[in-house]
Amino acid sequence: MQVILIQDVNNLGGAHELITVKSGYGRNFLIPSKLAVEANSSNLKKLEERKKQLAKKEEKLLAEFNNVVSVLQQAPLKIGAKTGTSGKIFGSVTSVQIARAIREQKDYEIDRRRIHIIDEVKELGNYKAKIDFGNGKEVQVDFEVFAE
Repeated sequence: MQVILIQDVNNLGGAHELITVKSGYGRNFLIPSKLAVEANSSNLKKLEERKKQLAKKEEKLLAEFNNVVSVLQQAPLKIGAKTGTSGKIFGSVTSVQIARAIREQKDYEIDRRRIHIIDEVKELGNYKAKIDFGNGKEVQVDFEVFAE
């Protein structure tokens, strides 16, 4: 029996995939659980239309991603920190401070949970952070920590 998955199903496939399963599994579990629909002609047409819409959406997101990447990599972010006389920072620079710097300096709102600092920041200097946008898309951002 062929079914079209509505949601991701572990060990079976992802959403909007046409798969073949045993008829009892499809009729008794997947379809009643609203995880899949039967692969008839009208549902196949809907699947094709949905794939076209997803492709357009993905193309638009890719263009936006490239725009964000170019803006983020133009110049390093500048983050001020309070320091002692030896140049060591009181505390550490966190993803919250990087997200705030991106919002203030680059006019983009990025969730702090998507930002991962590569090296621990305890002194003044230049560092790198990764921003994960999902779907395997990530960008490396340079930032400079200076004394306030």
